[in-house]
Amino acid sequence: MSDPKILNYNEIVKLIPHRYPMLLVDQVHITELHEEAVGIKNVTINESFFQGHFPEQPIMPGVLIIEALAQTSGILVMYGLAFEDSKLKPEDAVVYFMSIANARFVRPVLPGHRVELRVKSIQRRGMVWKFKGQAYVDDELCAEAEYKAMIAEKKS
Repeated sequence: MSDPKILNYNEIVKLIPHRYPMLLVDQVHITELHEEAVGIKNVTINESFFQGHFPEQPIMPGVLIIEALAQTSGILVMYGLAFEDSKLKPEDAVVYFMSIANARFVRPVLPGHRVELRVKSIQRRGMVWKFKGQAYVDDELCAEAEYKAMIAEKKS
């Protein structure tokens, strides 16, 4: 893949099953097929989680930042499946979270922030992938983690 591919909302929802309010990625730039991507999450005060976390001082929950990183990784994997010589195609597959390690939260993510979700594949064994993800606002690290995911065939 020579040029980065930019995926919009309509392309993203063809690759992963998440929908509002759990879809936490607005756009994805596939920078290197199977290897790296940058997701974009535009955080607004209208997010449902701000009603309870915390109304007087709204902060995006760290677990949702990690979920946004994982969704970006899932999109990267599912997009790449279409280019592989595999019987499993994106429309027949789903990505499942397996583990999270070394998660750390450095700065809060607030309403009005544009979060860059930078993900990189660090290992692949069959249909199990390991990633490192980092969330940035204005080039300042907000959160990071390593996590594993498995691609499986959808059950009908």
